[in-house]
Amino acid sequence: MSAHVATRLAWGLFAAFVALALGTVASVAFAGGSSDTAFILLAIGYPAVGTLIASRHRASPIGWILLAIALSFAFSGFGDAYAASTSHPGVELVGWLASLSWYVWLTLAAIFLPLLFPDGRLLSRRWRPVAWLGAVALGSSILAAALKPGALDLDSAEAIDNPLGVGGAAAEVVAVLQDLSNVLLALGFLLAAASLVIRFRRSRGVERLQLKWFAYAGLLALAGLTLAPVSVLLGGAQSGEAGGALVDVLGPIGWFTALFAIVLGIPAATGVAILRHRLYDIDLVINRTLVYGALTVTLLAAYLGSVLLLQLALSPLTQESDLAVAGSTLAVAALFRPARRRIQTVVDLRFFRKRYDAARTLERFAARLRDEVDLDSLNGELRAVVADTMQPAHVSLWLRAPAGGQR
Repeated sequence: MSAHVATRLAWGLFAAFVALALGTVASVAFAGGSSDTAFILLAIGYPAVGTLIASRHRASPIGWILLAIALSFAFSGFGDAYAASTSHPGVELVGWLASLSWYVWLTLAAIFLPLLFPDGRLLSRRWRPVAWLGAVALGSSILAAALKPGALDLDSAEAIDNPLGVGGAAAEVVAVLQDLSNVLLALGFLLAAASLVIRFRRSRGVERLQLKWFAYAGLLALAGLTLAPVSVLLGGAQSGEAGGALVDVLGPIGWFTALFAIVLGIPAATGVAILRHRLYDIDLVINRTLVYGALTVTLLAAYLGSVLLLQLALSPLTQESDLAVAGSTLAVAALFRPARRRIQTVVDLRFFRKRYDAARTLERFAARLRDEVDLDSLNGELRAVVADTMQPAHVSLWLRAPAGGQR
């Protein structure tokens, strides 16, 4: 495929995504239906990044995978919104196709994207069965969903029966096929994640930075999905006002983090990694995430703990909790800066040891610099510090001659 054809095709697929997204919004606005489908516009990062990658690196499948994810996801949302009114022409066909497209973007995003990232090739020939496993899982999932009897999985006002649903003994076979496809999808996801881990352990240089960006977005999504069910699992537990408030807060934070990482984070990280724009900033991004994530958890735990303790201590004097809340807020505000410095030190020491050692070396050199008067000694110490902290291939020090002509 020539560069011109690839560019035109990529931008054509981007335009198709925009048309489906606008059609989804129009269906929600004028025909009713769930407004949740309108968040499809947030997924514009997938076609945008996919178009840029496909235009510049047309031989790489990564850009085309992103575009396929975007289109299947957009059509799934469009079909859900279109089926909100059963009076629309062809609603059964659109709803049927939308129920199948869900498996397309899920399989591409969970199996094939991590399996081929970042160079578009498998880790080795031994991983070809995993790619075939993903293809079989996708095909069996689509076939089972296409023939499953009963109502389609759509958010419609009235249930829409599957026009190709089978019954009798065939329905039992379809149920077994669906269970098997779910197992294959889960196995394919685990193997693709294992491939990414092995690739990261073997990587060096630019490839390692690319994988860091992708892994950062994926782990952020995984952390959000792990935290999200808290409000559902513990929502009915009687744990006091502070505990109940914590449960109510953690669930939305988890869902928001997962949604942000999946819809925006993964395409953004993929674009940075493949296009190599600000590629070397990943260590700083990870550092800040660890520091402020740990700081948020620490301050939240300190706030809730102090509220509970102050409520117990002040309960004989007053039944109001305003004083406990005010005292806890002041305590957390005072704790912010020392806690951040301490967490920053721990993170640098544990995960960024080279940076930590370099900072300590520079601090010691700055302390000795105030008392050093011999130029030759200063020259030697400066070279040693630069060699230890920056590790260059060669170090040279040039001194400008003073106005009198003597150094």
